[in-house]
Amino acid sequence: MINEHLADVDWSSMGHAYGPAVEVPRWLEQMASPDADVRKKAFSSFYSAAHHQGDVYACTAASLPFLFALADDAKTPDREAVLALLVSIGRAALECDPDGIYYSPAGDMSTPHADVVPRMRERVGDFERHAAHPDPRVRQAAVPALGLFLDDADQAFALLRERLAAESGTVGRLLAIETAAVLARRLPDALGPVTAWLTALATDSGLDADIRLAALVHRAACTPETLGADLVPTAVALLQQLSLEPEPQDEADARPAACGQCAACTGAATGPAPKSQVPPRLAAVFADLDRRGRTHAPTTDLLTTLHEILDTRVAERTALLTAQLRSPDRATRYDAIGMAQTLISSWRGDHTHLVRLLADCLQPHDPYTTAEAAETLGRIPTALAEPAREALATLVAAHRSAHGPTAWAAPNPLLRRAHQNAVAALAGLGDERALPDLVTALDAGVDSWRAVQAAGDLPQAAGDLLPRLTRRLADADLSQDWSWSEACALIAALRKLGDPAAVPALTAALTACVVQDQRRGATATLHALARFGTDAVGALESVRPLAEAEDPNLRLAAVEALWAVERDPADAVPRLTGLLDTHQLRGAADALGRIGIPAAEALPALRRMLQAEYEWTRVHAAAAIHAIAGPTETESVLQVLLEAWGKNDATAGFVLACLQRMGPAAAPALPRIRAELSRARRGGGFFSGFDDDEALQRAARSLIDRLA
Repeated sequence: MINEHLADVDWSSMGHAYGPAVEVPRWLEQMASPDADVRKKAFSSFYSAAHHQGDVYACTAASLPFLFALADDAKTPDREAVLALLVSIGRAALECDPDGIYYSPAGDMSTPHADVVPRMRERVGDFERHAAHPDPRVRQAAVPALGLFLDDADQAFALLRERLAAESGTVGRLLAIETAAVLARRLPDALGPVTAWLTALATDSGLDADIRLAALVHRAACTPETLGADLVPTAVALLQQLSLEPEPQDEADARPAACGQCAACTGAATGPAPKSQVPPRLAAVFADLDRRGRTHAPTTDLLTTLHEILDTRVAERTALLTAQLRSPDRATRYDAIGMAQTLISSWRGDHTHLVRLLADCLQPHDPYTTAEAAETLGRIPTALAEPAREALATLVAAHRSAHGPTAWAAPNPLLRRAHQNAVAALAGLGDERALPDLVTALDAGVDSWRAVQAAGDLPQAAGDLLPRLTRRLADADLSQDWSWSEACALIAALRKLGDPAAVPALTAALTACVVQDQRRGATATLHALARFGTDAVGALESVRPLAEAEDPNLRLAAVEALWAVERDPADAVPRLTGLLDTHQLRGAADALGRIGIPAAEALPALRRMLQAEYEWTRVHAAAAIHAIAGPTETESVLQVLLEAWGKNDATAGFVLACLQRMGPAAAPALPRIRAELSRARRGGGFFSGFDDDEALQRAARSLIDRLA
């Protein structure tokens, strides 16, 4: 038993991602618990803390003897999970720089990874034994270790060839081939024999298509510099030869086996979903993360690898995705949806063809796939999603025809998710055919949070939506965590709708946020009120005191709202100039720029910001200076903008917006603008989405047209 020696380790002297490692021995013990829930929680805790995001701490290394003991014990319930954890730790240690400097959570220099790899190599015989275990799950967990830790290239290669011959299941066979490729990339002595073997497998017409496809892809992964023009056509041909899963005959079958969801759609839901301690939006995010981790076709990881190998070859990746999305195999089509989103979001170009293929996945008989396709269409920019408009509208109409006007609240969770995602995507296109479902959701209170998120996209329907949204805002609990509260979504929706009739409700919400000391809520509400300009005059009594708030976020939002309503530079400019000494200096600079010439007294403070080390501070100051002082500052401002853009691509969108305001004086920036448009990969930095990149491209093209 592993607990005999757990007490011999000084766990308290070590740390994990969240503090002292004193819980680690308990997690190790619980991994052998007869209770499946206890085991699941123990593994989750270990991964989260002792192996956080792949990190290897001293406590991680100290756990290895006990994990090996669990893996060797036939009584251990989840031996495959233990082996997978061991392989994950070993792989992470192998990827560390042997000469690199790493630190423990306490900040001390730490090199536990240097001890982990030798231990894995010492125990590689255990992995060999487990790789031949009768249980396929145990085999599949152990096989990767043969490519990672066995240093005898000939022995490892021989074992993997044996595994391929012995395996009958698709997953096991593909894993043996993948591991051989890992071995070839790690050990130079294995590269020649393995690539020759893979070439032979890929071209052997007597083998199953899955083996040939895996060999083809991993042969390319071993020597990516030799990719040929026939790689994708050959992969597509093999993909079309794979054995297929039977198509679903009705909605009850259109979901994964044993998913635990209801089997039929028998009518409309009778009322709101049960109350939960978790905000619905947050619960949906976690459910989405769980779905993102699933794969349905055994070839999905293989095809993901092929896309990674192809990388910049967007046309070939599009051809591959075309075959995936047109595959007669439902699982292959489903998994291709996420890959299509990845390509569209990472690479510029005309993706109309892929969008239409995603629209083809909107099939009423398969709500599981439909929900994923509709959600993906709702995530891409409106201009890109436009070709799917009619397919979304047709699907929504078909659902309403088959399941009645309350299809939004259908008891079948697969149908409900598919319908709601399609409605939300249709609303995102500004299509009023989404309105009946949004009204139904807001009136019935079933998944209304999702309807609230979509409502702001239909300003033309404000007459129907605004009374419902304001009633909900009046009843909302403003004390909840703001990020996930219904009030947050309601205020955002009212701001997007842009109907001044929302001002009284927003003013009441602002007052309630102040009473609740909900500063984030008050700040968001002030931004919404500023959207209405002089029409928000009725809110002045509530807004003005907040212009003296200690919190710079709240103070800036209040001053911006005052300016929007009163247009009094004598009041706004001194307040905003004072904010240049806070962490909200960039927002204050932007506000001063919007005021323009009347903000001239802020110019000395803005010029001092040009000396800041952080390029974002410099570009915000430069843009404000040009907006206030005009063409006399063009030369110096242009230099600041282009230097910042050259240093940080994420500034591109902001810089381009400023260049557009400069007019012909921005002509010296043309080479940099053209260079930006010539890039195939989307830019904008880590925190920007591809909506921002689409806007960036539009701004760049507009500037070139005006300046050329």
